[in-house]
Amino acid sequence: MGLPSQRPSMATALKWLGFVTAVWVQAISGNNYTFSNYSDALKTLMNLTQVQLNNLSVAKDVGKAFGLLAGLASDTFPTWLLLLIGSVEGLLGYGAQWLVVSKTVSPLPYWAMCIFMCMGGNSTTWMNTAILVTCIRNFRKNRGPVSGILKGYVGLSTAIFTDVCTALFSDSPANFLMMLMVIPFVVCLTAMIFLREVPSSATDSDITEESKYFNMFNIVAVTVAVYLLAHDFIGSLGDVFDVTFAVVLVALLAFPLVIPGYIAFKLWVDSKAKEDIEEQNTEPLLAPEAVSDTQPNDEVDVVGVEVNEEVEKSQPVLGEEHTIIEALKTVDFWVLFVSFLCGVGPGMAVMNNMGQMGSSLGYSDVSIFVSLLSIMGFFGRIISGTVSEYSIKKAGTPRPLFNAASQILLAVGFVIMAIAVPGSLYIGAVVVGLCYGVRLAITVPTASELFGLKYYGLIYNILILNLPLGSFLFSGLLAGLIYDAEATITPSGGNECYGAHCYRLCFLIMGGACLIGCALDVLMATRTKDLYRKIAASKRSKSVVNGK
Repeated sequence: MGLPSQRPSMATALKWLGFVTAVWVQAISGNNYTFSNYSDALKTLMNLTQVQLNNLSVAKDVGKAFGLLAGLASDTFPTWLLLLIGSVEGLLGYGAQWLVVSKTVSPLPYWAMCIFMCMGGNSTTWMNTAILVTCIRNFRKNRGPVSGILKGYVGLSTAIFTDVCTALFSDSPANFLMMLMVIPFVVCLTAMIFLREVPSSATDSDITEESKYFNMFNIVAVTVAVYLLAHDFIGSLGDVFDVTFAVVLVALLAFPLVIPGYIAFKLWVDSKAKEDIEEQNTEPLLAPEAVSDTQPNDEVDVVGVEVNEEVEKSQPVLGEEHTIIEALKTVDFWVLFVSFLCGVGPGMAVMNNMGQMGSSLGYSDVSIFVSLLSIMGFFGRIISGTVSEYSIKKAGTPRPLFNAASQILLAVGFVIMAIAVPGSLYIGAVVVGLCYGVRLAITVPTASELFGLKYYGLIYNILILNLPLGSFLFSGLLAGLIYDAEATITPSGGNECYGAHCYRLCFLIMGGACLIGCALDVLMATRTKDLYRKIAASKRSKSVVNGK
C-alpha cells in the first residue's frame, strides 16, 4: 500500500503558479483568429481581391503546418525554449504586418506578406504545444478540465484583444497589430520562468483536490467571458469607462494567482503546526524502515508489469502508449483526423471571412461578431471539457459523441446563415463559435486517451494540420472563389459583393461537410466505447476504494 496523502509542498504551489501563467499564454495565443479585425485594412492598402485576401489568411494558417517542428521539439527540449521560439517568431511576424498597416513602410510584396503571415501563425503552435503538452502531463488525471480551461482561454483571446483595442484605441487596425506583436512576447517571457514539467499527482485525494481548484478556474473564466459579453452589448460610454473596463479585465485575468497563493499560505501554516508538534513529540509515527520496505517494492512491481506488457505486445491497443508510426497505422487516427477537418475547416472559413460576411450583409462594424465567435468558443470549450469528463466517470460516455452533437448543431447554424433570416449573422457567430470550441476541447484529450502521452506533442501537431488544410479548402478555395464569382469589380480594381447570395452556396456546402463529420464522430464513438468503459470503471473503482 502507498503512503497517505502528504501536505502540499512548495512544488505543488509552483505547479499551480505555472498553470496560471499557462492560462495567461492561452489568453493571448488566439491571435490567429483575429484576422477579420484588420483584413479590410490589408485589402485596401494592398488592393487585393477576395481570393488574394483569403490566401493571406491561408498563409497564416499554413504556419500551423510547421507545428510539426514544435511537436518534435516538445519531446526533446524544455518548455521555456518552445515558449521563447514562439514569442520571438510572433514578434517578427506580427511586427512586419504592423509596419505595413501603420503605413510605417510601403506595402510589402505579396509573397513577403505571405511569409510574415505564416510566421505569425506558426508562432502560436510553439506556444500551444508547450502549454498543452506540459499541463496535460502535469495534470494527467484531469485531462478534460485542463483542455477545457486552456482551450477556453484561447477562445476568449480574440475577444480580449478586440475589446481592449476597441476600448483603448477605437478599433485601430494598426494599434491592434501592435498588441498582437508585443503582448504575447511579454506574457511568454513570464511563463518561461514558472511553467515546467513536474510529476503528476499520485494519490486520489490530491487528484480530487485538483478538481476543486479547476472548478475555481472555471468560475473565474466564466466571469471573464460574461464580463466581455456584457461589454460587447453595452459598448463604449466614454474614456473613463473604457479605461476602467481594461483595468478590471486585467484584474480578472490575474485573479487565479489566488490559488497558488492559497497553497503557499497553507504550506506555511502546516509547517508551523508541524514544528509545534515536533517540539512536543520527537518519536516518529512510522519507522523509516517501514517506509523503505513498502514504497520501493510497490514501484518495482508496477514498472515490471509495464515493461513486460511492452515486450509482449508488438502493436499497442487504444489507451496504451503509441509511437508516431503506430498511431498513424491505426484506422482510429485517420477517422479522428478527417472528422476534425470537417469540423474545424468550416469554422476557420467563418472566422477568416467574418469581415466580408458582415460587409456583404450591410454591417459597417463586425467587431461584435468577431467577439461573439471568441466568447462562444470559450463556452464551447470549457463546458464540453468539464461535462465530457463527468460523463466518462458516470456513464463511460465516449468523448467523440460530444463532437457528433456539435456537428449537427453546426450544420443547422449554416442552414440558418444560408437562409439569411434577420439576425442570422448573430446566430451564426454564436453557433460556429460554440461548436468550434467543442471540437477543439474534445479532440485534444481524446487523442491523449487513445494514443498516450509519450509522443503526444507530435500527435497533437499532426492533428492540427487540419487547421491550415481546412483553411485552404474551405476559406481560401471555397469561400474565396464563391465570393469572387458573385462580386462586381470596383473602380479601384478590387471587388465587392453585397447580399445574402455572396456566401449562400458556401454555407450549404459547409453544412454538408459537418454532417459527414458527424457520421465519422459516431463511428469513432462506436470504436472507442470499450476503452471509455474501462476508463469509467477505473475512475469508479478508485472512488469506491477511497469511500467516495
